[in-house]
Amino acid sequence: MENRARRPLVAAAGALALALALGACGSSGGGGGSASKDESGRGPITYVQGKDNTGDVKNIIAKWNALHPDQKVTLKEQSDQADQQHDDLVQHFKAQDPSYDVVSVDVVWTPEFAAQNWLQPLTDKFALDTAPLLKVAVDAATYQGKLYAAPMASDGGMLYYRKDLVPKPPSTWSELLADCKIAQAHHMGCYAGQFAKYEGLTVNASEAINAAGGEIVKSDGKTADVDTPQAVKGLSFLADAYKNGDIPKEAITYQEEQGRQAFEAGKLLFLRNWSYVYNLASTDGSSVVKDKFAVAPEPGPNGIGASTLGGHSLGMSVYSKHKATALDFMKFYESSDIQHELLIKESNAPVLKSLYSDPALLANPKLGYLKTLGESLASAKSRPVTPFYPGVTAAIEENAYAAIKGSKPVSQALKDMQAAINSATNG
Repeated sequence: MENRARRPLVAAAGALALALALGACGSSGGGGGSASKDESGRGPITYVQGKDNTGDVKNIIAKWNALHPDQKVTLKEQSDQADQQHDDLVQHFKAQDPSYDVVSVDVVWTPEFAAQNWLQPLTDKFALDTAPLLKVAVDAATYQGKLYAAPMASDGGMLYYRKDLVPKPPSTWSELLADCKIAQAHHMGCYAGQFAKYEGLTVNASEAINAAGGEIVKSDGKTADVDTPQAVKGLSFLADAYKNGDIPKEAITYQEEQGRQAFEAGKLLFLRNWSYVYNLASTDGSSVVKDKFAVAPEPGPNGIGASTLGGHSLGMSVYSKHKATALDFMKFYESSDIQHELLIKESNAPVLKSLYSDPALLANPKLGYLKTLGESLASAKSRPVTPFYPGVTAAIEENAYAAIKGSKPVSQALKDMQAAINSATNG
């Protein structure tokens, strides 16, 4: 899968056992007392992220190294599995490893790592100018009012649709379902997203619940609030569509790539997915939908829905000995040149607001999704913001899957989800 290491889908992250292990986390967790006090240290650093499948990150680091021969960056590649990346970071943080200077942090990991005092707060000497950045990306890098990471790449869900078959993209759930008759007439599936029992289902379930006016966890990050009529309405949209066939039965196994492949093969009228799909569906030799599809914001009950925010930020380890270099490298990654390069080469959603209104970029046919992506990000919402995220997402996945598949009534699934989340957040 293209650039999956930097896509926003963190798997169950070690599942509930890990969540319980972290469940007692507090402001003094993680051995923060041994953090480096040197705020001006400069020298070689290591940047840790998932696999660089394209080589573009290596090229960016080579540019930095050419400009900073005395402060070179070494790339430490993790696996291409998000749950393994998460667990690797936790292991090294717990060991107070100073060699993990800058790390790629999925937006949902920030509260957990910040609560454990593993990330250097980006305040005072380490303050960043966040004015040029997307507010939603800055908010995702903030915990309890303090910035803990530098936004590096964002992302939001979009609705891919067959423009040759659907003259106008649906703007509401009812319009989408009404268009399913077009799919039936062409002997194809109507709508799919990511409905397998993994992190992608948390994304899709969160979108449905948020779009209907519900929420999953309250702002305290500890109290579940998902046993509500709004949440029932949101999750029922997915469960009812699956039951009546508007979501094809095979879609219960779909992650991002299975959905992309089905859409490219002409088997789907609508697909919820991320921006990386646009370029592949336009250029893959096996794609039968080249020049036949477009993108639109995800619909909701009464208009544009609520995309789930994806993306990664750069976190500075409190154990780093070369924090001044680490900060400069993080700023380098946020620079216009690097953000532009990542957009063009990797279809990464930039964190600089100005790039979404750049006339040259908007006119680039390879970036035909950019305007819609900007609209998606404008209404995007985070997955539950909590330092207990591994246990919370496991509870969402388990119960949303049961509701969609029909093994539990939606109302019971949400009651069970509420109980499981409260159990995870209370240790």
